Amino acid sequence: MHMNQNSRISANEKKELSINVVDIVKYLISKWIWFVLSILIFGAFYYYQYKKSPLIYRSTETVMIKTPANTPVTARLTRTNSANMVNVKSEILQLRSKELMQTTVERIGAETNYQDRSGLRYYELYTTSPVQVTIEEKSANNSSELLVTPLDKANVQVQDKQKEGMKVKVALNKESKTPFGVITVKPTPFYNEKSYGKTIWVSKRSVVAAAAYFLSNLDIKQLDGDAGLLQITLEDANPQRAAAVITELIAVYNEVALRDKNQIAINTEEFIRDRLVIIESELGSVESHLERLQTANQGMDAKSEGQMYLSDSRQFQSERTKIETDVNLANMMREYLTEKNGQYELMPNNTGLVDANVESQINEYNAMLLRRNRLVEGSSISNPVVADLDRNLASIRDNIYEAMDNAMRGLNIKLNNVIREEQSARGKAIQAPRKQRMMLSVERQQKVKEELYLYLLNKREENAINQAMTDESIRIVDAATRSNTPISPNKYRKLVTGVAIGTVLPAAILLMMLMLDTKIRSRQDIEGGLSVPFLGEIPLSNKKAHILVTETGRDPLTEAFRILRTNISFMSKDDKEAQVIILSSFGIGAGKTFTSLNLAATLSYLGKKVAVLDLDLRKGTLSSRTGLNDVKGLSHYLSKSEVSMDDIRHSNEDIKNVDFFPIGAVAPNPVGLLLSKRLDNLIQELRSQYDYIVVDGVPIGIVADAAIVDRIADLTLFIVRAGKMDRRQLPDIERIYTERKINNLAVVLNGLKLGGSGYGYGYGGYGYGYGYGLKEKRKFLGLFKRSRGRV
Repeated sequence: MHMNQNSRISANEKKELSINVVDIVKYLISKWIWFVLSILIFGAFYYYQYKKSPLIYRSTETVMIKTPANTPVTARLTRTNSANMVNVKSEILQLRSKELMQTTVERIGAETNYQDRSGLRYYELYTTSPVQVTIEEKSANNSSELLVTPLDKANVQVQDKQKEGMKVKVALNKESKTPFGVITVKPTPFYNEKSYGKTIWVSKRSVVAAAAYFLSNLDIKQLDGDAGLLQITLEDANPQRAAAVITELIAVYNEVALRDKNQIAINTEEFIRDRLVIIESELGSVESHLERLQTANQGMDAKSEGQMYLSDSRQFQSERTKIETDVNLANMMREYLTEKNGQYELMPNNTGLVDANVESQINEYNAMLLRRNRLVEGSSISNPVVADLDRNLASIRDNIYEAMDNAMRGLNIKLNNVIREEQSARGKAIQAPRKQRMMLSVERQQKVKEELYLYLLNKREENAINQAMTDESIRIVDAATRSNTPISPNKYRKLVTGVAIGTVLPAAILLMMLMLDTKIRSRQDIEGGLSVPFLGEIPLSNKKAHILVTETGRDPLTEAFRILRTNISFMSKDDKEAQVIILSSFGIGAGKTFTSLNLAATLSYLGKKVAVLDLDLRKGTLSSRTGLNDVKGLSHYLSKSEVSMDDIRHSNEDIKNVDFFPIGAVAPNPVGLLLSKRLDNLIQELRSQYDYIVVDGVPIGIVADAAIVDRIADLTLFIVRAGKMDRRQLPDIERIYTERKINNLAVVLNGLKLGGSGYGYGYGGYGYGYGYGLKEKRKFLGLFKRSRGRV
């Protein structure tokens, strides 16, 4: 059961939301006059902007950046390393540089604009201008605006745009001093009789400002599929100038690139030349050092020299060992000769220790000793021959002994020499690795210097080839186009923009007003915040009459009061029909008096007798509107017992069955009068004479009169004025109703605007919905109900 209820609520909400969208559209359509005015204003404004805006043209040029991939082999002979690779993004940034654009602007004179006016629009002439103006400025940043008007073949009129009253006549092709500066006006091929009297607007900007303008309209993008192709686009007021700027920009870029490449080549050549001089000097020094080392080693390398000295050392060592052996043998021989008991002994011979002379003396000594020994054996030692032989032997022995001493001295000398030579050879062999290291170091320096020298020579030739083969960095593939069709402004786009803004702006303002509006505008605003019965809606009428309903009328107002009359019949209490009806509100201007008069008239059309009482004793608005403010009325009746009801009863010939009871004089003590018993008696008597008693009461909450008068009421109609009362006051009405401070309270909405605003009316023929409790369409504000919350 609960799920079904939720589903039903959800369906109702969706239905209400769909109705809200329709209501919003109806509401906006009802404000069509604002949309028409807004569209006309914005449409006219944007059309004016279109007619005033200068025409913009687009010029496009396709170029190719030369890279190793798209450059012929002969052109990239020496560009094989990564240093010569081209970065396309870097080239694009260089093309967008301020310096290049400033140079371009200066060359083609794009800092000066020549314009003529046709209608509201200025047209850029560029090369088709009949005059060319040169303005000498002290500062490059100065700008000036002149109006030049050709007068005849020899003169033109020049006027400063800032000083409209100052005009100067200037001769053509002559430098003239004017209040605007020194200027020279030269005619062009377009200077003819047709140009006489035609004013040309000449404006000169600074080169920096002109370059900034062109850069802001310059677009460079890389084409897909080829990294070297660029599309350069420039938008300007003159297609010829746009094409000229692009073409000249490429030319300036190539010139700068060539100059940079040549300067790099020149700097490289100077650097290589200086380094060659230094390397050549260092290489000569190293080679001289190497020469000295080789000369010192007698042309031998350190390794061979070390092996040689090592071999000599070993040879001297062997020779020293042999000499030492000979010295030892010689010492043994000498010791043998010096022994006394061995003087008649034979001497060793063929020892190899002495020379051949000593050997011969030893042989002679041994032969003589053998002969002496034979003589001694055959005779005695006293034999004179033996004695003579002894003398000869002693002499030979002394000679041999002296020879042995000399041999010993020679061997020692030879031994010392061999030892010295051995030590020298060993020392040189030890020094060989150091010499070898020195030699290797010098040879390595020679090799490095030689390779560097050869490398620089090679680079010098490469640089010379590159300098001879330097070419442009960018080649034009498709020349700049010069379309004569402007890309902007677009008339239709301007008009559509104006119409769109003219439509959206009032719609946004109206919807914003709805969202911020806290006034009660519709029945839904009341029903959403109150549980008080709602009896009817009274349309707003622009007629000045006080009673607008008619007996047979089919107008919305009459139908609304008929519905109100019908709904009042349902407000019976305790099965007793509401006879005394009091109208009240929160403030003045709610329409109580208007509703009272027209409700009374509507009730009388049923053949009912109706009494209309003005109980607003402080103001008496109803009495004033019926023209009864100067006659006796309720204040007289309540204050004086001698005044009867017939004395204060007044009728109107235009409205049958309706009697009026005005206030009479304005009472100084209305509360006291309303509390009097005579009021109860009056109402009781009126109940017996009239079918309905309509009471125009006082506002609730302002004074105590409403609470006092409530005792006589069967039904209290609380009048809410649409667009006047704030929704934040609805809780006060709800509190009055729930606390029963007012008897049988019901609400009537007054002053409802008609005309397709989504208020639930269907006027035209019989289309006004009859019947109490008929659920009307939900007004557009219901869409914003949740955002504002229930009051």
